[in-house]
Amino acid sequence: MSSIDKWEVLRSHLVLDNPWCRIRQDEVKLPNGQVIPDFFVRVKPDIALTIPVTTDGNVVFVRQYRHGVGKILLELPAGRFQREQESAQSAACRELQEETGYLASHWQQLAVLHDNPVNDTNSIYVFLARGAYVGSDRALDSTEDIEIVTVPTSQVRDRLLAGDIDVAGSVAALGLASCAGVLSF
Repeated sequence: MSSIDKWEVLRSHLVLDNPWCRIRQDEVKLPNGQVIPDFFVRVKPDIALTIPVTTDGNVVFVRQYRHGVGKILLELPAGRFQREQESAQSAACRELQEETGYLASHWQQLAVLHDNPVNDTNSIYVFLARGAYVGSDRALDSTEDIEIVTVPTSQVRDRLLAGDIDVAGSVAALGLASCAGVLSF
């Protein structure tokens, strides 16, 4: 089996730097000597994603408009954070409360995923939040219009297979939770 080497970064600079989007242009040298002068990378904040499960056996989802695909989607509560400023679990707790008003009594980190490692720098931190309950007011920002949807755990699998839940991070998190045996769908 051969070893795989990292690419060497010859030059790197931001070509777009605004609050909604940061893009870096790298010139890289591959192990075989080939140089790619314009390899573009999206510099993105990390994501904290939560699978909130209520004491009565429901998974808490959010429905919201997603402009990139132009659709209203059903997904797990999640949000962006900067690792240098906040821990992944703190961000998961904060995002769950802000988007849904739910709190949880038991938190377990399930995984760290990479949704598009070819061109994106971020990771998705997946948490299971057991014992979720409504415990505070929501704190939506001016760009958010979110509907809370609870789905019995017994119906999550059918909703996944029907394509009702089709956001990659949510699908991966739910599949992981099922495979790990922490949730049965």
